[in-house]
Order: sequence, then structure tokens, then C-alpha cells
Amino acid sequence: MSAAIYNFSAGPAILPAPVLEKAREELLSFRGTGMSIMEMSHRSSDYEAVLTSARQGLHSALGLSDDHEVLFLQGGATMQFSMVPMNLLHGRSADYITTGAWGKKALAEAAKFGSVNEIFSSADTGFRSIPANDELRFSADAAYVHYTSNETIDGVEFPYDLDAGGVPVVCDASSNILSRPFDVSKYALIYGGAQKNIGPSGVTVVVIRKDLLENIPNGLPTLLDYRSYANAESMPNTPNTWGIYLIGLVCEWLAEQGGTQEMAIRNAAKAKLLYDAIDSSDGFYRGHAELSARSLMNVTFRLTSEDMEDDFCNEAERAGLSGLRGHRSVGGIRASIYNAMPLKGVETLVGFMAEFASKR
Repeated sequence: MSAAIYNFSAGPAILPAPVLEKAREELLSFRGTGMSIMEMSHRSSDYEAVLTSARQGLHSALGLSDDHEVLFLQGGATMQFSMVPMNLLHGRSADYITTGAWGKKALAEAAKFGSVNEIFSSADTGFRSIPANDELRFSADAAYVHYTSNETIDGVEFPYDLDAGGVPVVCDASSNILSRPFDVSKYALIYGGAQKNIGPSGVTVVVIRKDLLENIPNGLPTLLDYRSYANAESMPNTPNTWGIYLIGLVCEWLAEQGGTQEMAIRNAAKAKLLYDAIDSSDGFYRGHAELSARSLMNVTFRLTSEDMEDDFCNEAERAGLSGLRGHRSVGGIRASIYNAMPLKGVETLVGFMAEFASKR
């Protein structure tokens, strides 16, 4: 990251500066091989070590046991909206919890493959809230229950790990995975696009409980069958070698920082600083999410008019604060403060917010 720029984009997002520096050092000759990692055969022993390092790094960061398999895929989290029901629905029904735009998209895709029950939706109130676990009524015969742990567009986040009372839990954790400890024993499958906290765009991480692999129906397209990746070390076709290499570096950086426990402390402090600035602005800035549902990763808020929001974003860009425009579908302001965003970046944004408000 340039010293003059703080990148608040929701994804592809900021990466840790030491990771980028390490990648730059090894760009032309990876560990003395004379080749870039982008030129290297994915079947070589050198790359096999890279793949193993990334997989083991995620095992350690997430606290996985031998019951779970880490897979590297492509197609983003969006492809998982289809892969999950294709592999797990088995002619049954599934429960879906909709707390934002991505959960809504996942529900729509799953409905193409079988019966889905939307057991909760906050759409009517503008995707501002998160249900308490005891509010949810799961179908006893559901093949799985699906939810999105953090909604990047709307800026709402589950503050707990979902407990579905024995129903397998599937989680789209694209934007808050590695930001705090997850109780992975509660999950049958966790997936996420890498481009927020894990690494660069172009890689999707799937953490799947191994017993689920045994029940996948035969006849699925090869690259849409989780077993193809599990049986081929995530290489049924040529993987995103560069992206997986960077994931390994991010995991190394994360371990050096103190792991997800330390990230949770840092992320909570950054989010508090920013939400306090919003709440103390006498209504000049208005947070979108309800207090109990506020995301620690994507802070969404509005100003008094769209013109004012345009001015805010344009002036912020000139001040070195990039990527603050809200998603095109909802507008407003969105500050994404993932693991790699330093506290100094949030402090600079808060200072800008105070100065912008004082001028108006």
C-alpha cells in the first residue's frame, strides 16, 4: 500500500504491506528457482510446497481439525451459490437466512436446484438487522441451513456462530473469515472469495467437513463436484497459482500478528472508532445497520443527500482515502476495514469526516 493511499474498497481489498513486499521480492525468481511463481508448473515440487503451505496456513488460522478439508477453487463465492445445493441438496429442502444482497442471491440460485425455505428475511426493513439465534426455526429435515455471516453491501454481521440444532450449517464467510475466531466445529461448510481477508481475487476457499464428501451424488460436472478438488489436491485443472501463493503469505503474516484472536481485538477497535465518529456527528452521518447488527468489516452510512455523498467521496479520494463509495445498488458510503487496514487509516478517515462536516 502506498503511504499516501488508504484503500477502503470492499474487494479486491487492501492486502498487508509485508505480503506485497515479499511477493515483490520473489516475483522474478521464486526462492532462487529463476522462475516466477506465475510461470511455474503447478505439478512441480516447488509449487507443491506452496500449495501445502497455504492449506496448512488456513488449517492453523481457522483452528481446523482433521474432520475438515480445505479446497481452493475459482468462480468466486457466487459459484458456491450453485455448487452448495448441487452437492448437498440431494433432492431434499434447505433453509436459507437472508440478511442482505448476497444471501438473497444465494437463495435465488439454490431455488434452481430444488426446494428452499427462507426461514428469515430482513428485506422488508432494508437489510438492517440480524436475527437472534433463538428466533430462528429450522426445518428438522433440512439438508442444510445457509447464511451469510457478514453482508458487505448492507454492512450487517452476525455477532455469533450459528447453531442450527444438528442441521448442517453452511456459511458464506467471504468478508469476515479470518477477522475473528470462528467455532468451526459448528460448520459443515464455510466458503469465501479470497479478495477481502484471505488474499487476492481469483481464488475461492471452501472448508468442508469430510463426511459431506461421501454423500455427494454422482454425475455432477467435474469442476462443480467438491470431490474433484478433494481427490486432486485442489488441482483437477490448473489452479490460480499466484493467488494461492499469496494466500500462504497472508497466513504467515496473520500468524506473526497473533492470529484471529489479535485480529478480533484490532478490528473491534477500528470499528468502534469509526462508529463513534458516525454516532457523535449530530445526524450529519447516519449509520445504516441497527446497533446490534453493525459489521466490523464494512461500515455503511449515509449523508443528508446524494450530492453531499458525491462530494464526500470525491474529496476523500483527493485526500488519499480510496474506495469509499457504497455499492452501486444502494449508494451511500461504505468503509471496508478488513484485517490489513491499519488503525492509522481509520484515524485518518475519522479526521477527514470531522473536517468535512465542519465545513458544512
